[in-house]
Amino acid sequence: MAPGLVATTDLGRVEAPVTFKAYLMCAFASFGGYDIGYINSVFGMQFFIHTFTGLPYPPATPKEQFVLSASDTALITSILSAGTFFGAIIAGDVADFIGRRPTIIAGCMIFVIGIILQTASTSVGLLSAGRFIAGLGVGFESAIVILFMSEIAPKKVRGALVSGYQFCITIGILLASCVDYATENRMDSGSYRIPMAVQFLWALILAGGIAWLPESPRYFVKRGKVERAQRSLAKLRGQPVESEYIQQELTEIIANHEYELELVPQNGYFASWANCFKGSLWDGRSNLRRTILGTSLQMMQQWTGVNFIFYFGTRFFQQLNTISNPFLISLITTLVNVCSTPISFWTIERFGRRPLLIWGALAMLSCQFIVAIIGSAVPASNTAATSAMIAFICLSIAAFASTWGPAAWVVIGETFPLPIRSRGVGLSTASNWLWNCILAVISPYFVDKQYGNLGPKVFFVWGGLCTCACVYAYFLVPETKGLTLEQVDKMLEETTPRTSAKWRPTTTFASEMGMTAEGKLRDDLVSKVERSGSAF
Repeated sequence: MAPGLVATTDLGRVEAPVTFKAYLMCAFASFGGYDIGYINSVFGMQFFIHTFTGLPYPPATPKEQFVLSASDTALITSILSAGTFFGAIIAGDVADFIGRRPTIIAGCMIFVIGIILQTASTSVGLLSAGRFIAGLGVGFESAIVILFMSEIAPKKVRGALVSGYQFCITIGILLASCVDYATENRMDSGSYRIPMAVQFLWALILAGGIAWLPESPRYFVKRGKVERAQRSLAKLRGQPVESEYIQQELTEIIANHEYELELVPQNGYFASWANCFKGSLWDGRSNLRRTILGTSLQMMQQWTGVNFIFYFGTRFFQQLNTISNPFLISLITTLVNVCSTPISFWTIERFGRRPLLIWGALAMLSCQFIVAIIGSAVPASNTAATSAMIAFICLSIAAFASTWGPAAWVVIGETFPLPIRSRGVGLSTASNWLWNCILAVISPYFVDKQYGNLGPKVFFVWGGLCTCACVYAYFLVPETKGLTLEQVDKMLEETTPRTSAKWRPTTTFASEMGMTAEGKLRDDLVSKVERSGSAF
């Protein structure tokens, strides 16, 4: 039996001090942010096109005809996102049932199966099946890694550590681009199979590392296993189990969870899902409002258009007809993405989540409208205009990578109360991949010569959507910087998005709930969890 829980009214002691080792443990979880960015350049590889279309190799047709059809391109690209959409939704339930760590490891195993099928494929059907299965695994990772990191990271650096997830996504895309660039001129199937197989690296790193980390203490609290939560929290904070700091932080976590259970009781499996949509749309603290915030924020992240460059950049640059090596330009845009993301590690804790989203959207829409205007007003044969467009595309990517890329993930990890957190993050992540899928399906038709043939004018679309994202962030996104996850709940009750940056906590949940050191809080929680039964 763990020592008695200790309540505190001291706002400075609602979170235990953290050692450097504990910071490293939290940072390692960000290795879940791999991305399958190889497909962008593979679409431009001649042997890949020969294998999956049956066109003769070397090409006997004009270069502009030696391509995959728009429908095959859309299918191969979007099917990953479709799998990820379903994976993210399923992952929330799995994470509540077996825990955050086992769910992430299971996602790695599913991902590996998908890689094997992709590497062995010689037809669009098998390649698509492999990408769908890999997508299921990525759905597990993208939802639960964010959830896991948000629950274990200290509040002072939670934004920076969760931003590390986005940084690892960019590194994954860069490594894929480097491998693509190195294999593009191979005259055999290794040109595309090597980039596919390299994805094993991320799965091995993540599964091996996560197995070493302790489980989220908030998961144990949700399951009513207070003693295990106490031991897990002690490991994460680098403190003795009997430390008063650990007792006080755990008491605050439990008090907040009990408070949320009183507001929205857990009455079974389907009722617990329905809880994600309870409350008024006009009430900033309601579960419905939080769910809409999380899902719409991830939708807006996809609307910025950055994945158009990462998925279809090589083909887009090929269509400009003034670039000698579109593979190299695609690699450069990826490098800009990687180098810009670490800026957010500092800015997201210095300036906050809300300013990054507002100013980031403003910067992106400016760059994208400039690209569209140049592409519309200047002949395609003008190499100076092409260089200017590439420069502003890179600036737009830099703006995304240092703002919307990481900040959107940070906010969804901080928004939901514990009773619905895993499902809320899962729904938000599913929204990201749903819109990723939709845009992956329709984007080839924007620029394909047989359909929209928009060329650079497609950036009018992305610029308009970034304008929507800027307005959205100003009116609807609250500031969560420097608060514990439990204090975020209180902030949403007492303020509005536009005034949230000025809010400061004045009391603790433990003091409001009247909890004492005799264990009343722990006993109440365990009994409530037992009564909730199958609600997880």
